[in-house]
Amino acid sequence: MLKRTGRRPSRAGRRTGYVFAIVFNAAALYAIHFWPGWQQVPFLTSETQQILGWVTASLIAGLGANVVYLLVDPPRLKSLGDLVITGIGLVAIIRVWQVFPFDFGDTSFDWAMLVRIMLGIGFVGSIVAMIVQLVVLVADGSRARR
Repeated sequence: MLKRTGRRPSRAGRRTGYVFAIVFNAAALYAIHFWPGWQQVPFLTSETQQILGWVTASLIAGLGANVVYLLVDPPRLKSLGDLVITGIGLVAIIRVWQVFPFDFGDTSFDWAMLVRIMLGIGFVGSIVAMIVQLVVLVADGSRARR
């Protein structure tokens, strides 16, 4: 059985984090879709349109979950929300890997390889995070039934 050794951050600290996450997700959505728009990023190709749905879904999921957490954030709800957010983000990472809508031109540095490495790290990190959230959900669920 898992035993929690650490305490949760204070409610004020958690709420501050949720507000920052809300602002970041909202700003990213605005930047991608309105100003300046993804089309203004010189290394993104027209194939970016193929990944926008999942990237947008990931940002909206994060935005929505953090709004809910701002209002109420019991540990099980937070774990479930984080599991959903991470799952959507994982699909977005996979889709970006498949489409790879980047053109870095001829440079002396292999930017494409660096982006692939970062996507791989994000993939592995997402899998680990999902496993952790599942364990937390199961452990909290078994504790709640006692």
